[in-house]
Amino acid sequence: MKTMTIQVHLVGNCNVRLWGLTSRERFRRTLGKFPKARLCGPDESLPGEGSVLLLREDYLYDNRVLQGLLDTQGVVLQDPRDGTVIAAHVSAEDLAGTPQLEGPAIENLRPVRPETVASGLQKQLRKFDPPWVARISEANREHLEKSLFNGAYKGVTDFITRGVWPVPARWVTGWCVRLGLSPNQVTAASYVLAFLAGYWFWQGQFGLGLIAGWIMTFLDTVDGKLARVTVTSTRFGNIFDHALDLVHPPFWYLAWGMGLAATWTSDISLATVSWIIFIGYIAGRLCEVAFKFAAPFSLFIWRPFDSLNRLVTARRNPNLLLLTLAWWAGANEGGLLLVAAWTVVSTLVLGARVLWGVVLRRRGVKLQPWLSQIDLQAEGHRPIVRLFAPRSGLNDA
Repeated sequence: MKTMTIQVHLVGNCNVRLWGLTSRERFRRTLGKFPKARLCGPDESLPGEGSVLLLREDYLYDNRVLQGLLDTQGVVLQDPRDGTVIAAHVSAEDLAGTPQLEGPAIENLRPVRPETVASGLQKQLRKFDPPWVARISEANREHLEKSLFNGAYKGVTDFITRGVWPVPARWVTGWCVRLGLSPNQVTAASYVLAFLAGYWFWQGQFGLGLIAGWIMTFLDTVDGKLARVTVTSTRFGNIFDHALDLVHPPFWYLAWGMGLAATWTSDISLATVSWIIFIGYIAGRLCEVAFKFAAPFSLFIWRPFDSLNRLVTARRNPNLLLLTLAWWAGANEGGLLLVAAWTVVSTLVLGARVLWGVVLRRRGVKLQPWLSQIDLQAEGHRPIVRLFAPRSGLNDA
């Protein structure tokens, strides 16, 4: 059955740019990702029939809220701060050709708020962030840009990405916007740096390799945030980025080992260490995939332990830190041994968690992500909640 197109009309106007985009352009890019929505031109008349979504142009809307509004006809969205009517999904016949957020056609609709049309759990970004709307003005432009950037961050990831990169990544993302650089161009630079890091590791030039490696990991944060704040995420860009993330780490460790081949002294052979890292890395990734057979969400948001484990599990950034500390101490061989040992420990932990999840599922227990079961008003003071359910969207804007 053919899906009915919902025509979207913007009410009012807004001249403030956020991350280089006008409000209308941001709506155009955002709504372009919703197959059943069509953004109408500023002078386009209302249709004679069908359904219409009216949105105030001087407001910023969480994508989840937009999806909820598109899915729910006969509602009027209110700003939770003051009850101002900012959106309505109404039949074209009731509007009588006038795209306004006032009058009898609007007053008779069921009032809703962001949290009643959208969920706070964001599975893709592994975090809990209450759905939001925010009014746009020049006075709060900087705050909105910062909030948009923070909202693009994953809630559950390694401690370096969470604790070290955010501030410099926001600065560099701003420079990329001003220079007109695309996310794919930033990702392409990451490919070059990933290759250079591996080459220098192979040549035994570990310091140069580490510099290239850390810049690459930093740009890996920037490209995704740039794509989200400028609404330029694409399927190709996602594959282009994640293919690099998935493939390069074990080859860095192999290259590091080859750079040590001539001076290797450990009782454990270099080949054995390399195989341990390769097998452990692949097994860890397979554990994450296997968990999806027990539950339709990431293992790392199952229980608080799993979220904490993700901070330090043997992924690229924690392992790169081990190699950096070892290089600083003049123990390059010890660094690779540490990576191998930590990879084994991390993979065993992941494997145990997956097995426990499968056991519970077979017992009839429905697995739920812990982030979907918290009450921010009642539990917001708990350190674990403050860590993984931050006020990272625009609910405070």
